[in-house]
Amino acid sequence: MSTQFDPTIHSGPRDSEVGAMKSILQRLGQTMQRDQLVQSTTDDLRSFLQVDRVVIYYFYNQWEGQVTFESLSDQKYSIYGSTGPDQCFNDEYAALYLAGRVRAIADIETEPIEACHRDFLRYLDVRANLVVPILTTQGLWGLLTAHHCQSVKDWSDEDIKRMQKGALALASAPSIKDN
Repeated sequence: MSTQFDPTIHSGPRDSEVGAMKSILQRLGQTMQRDQLVQSTTDDLRSFLQVDRVVIYYFYNQWEGQVTFESLSDQKYSIYGSTGPDQCFNDEYAALYLAGRVRAIADIETEPIEACHRDFLRYLDVRANLVVPILTTQGLWGLLTAHHCQSVKDWSDEDIKRMQKGALALASAPSIKDN
């Protein structure tokens, strides 16, 4: 019994495999573009604001999230992967940020905030805090947050405007707004 060579068996990738590969490469390219945009935005903001840390807190579930990007003045300020205290960020706070709330705290020790919030910020070595929502058509995607750890910081109107501009640029990116 002899077997004949069938060239169709070894003819290369099928159309469905090529399509799947193109889709994977497209998603990878979009992810890389998003990562580059987020990193350059956070780096630019940290430099402009002269703070120790600028982070993106991304909501992967309703009001549950984690720090997915950070720009640091020193590696010792890293909180990458940190999650917030669920009991502190509830529907009430989410509604405020969904409405566009900007929260500027010059000194967490003197600001009238919830004890769990103050304790959480202390745990992160935060002394001053500026938070701007990243809003997409789907809702509250995340929070763009600047932390100054070494001392108090009076946030200027220009600081707040620059953070809002950064949040808007991020929210407008196709890989974020369509997410």
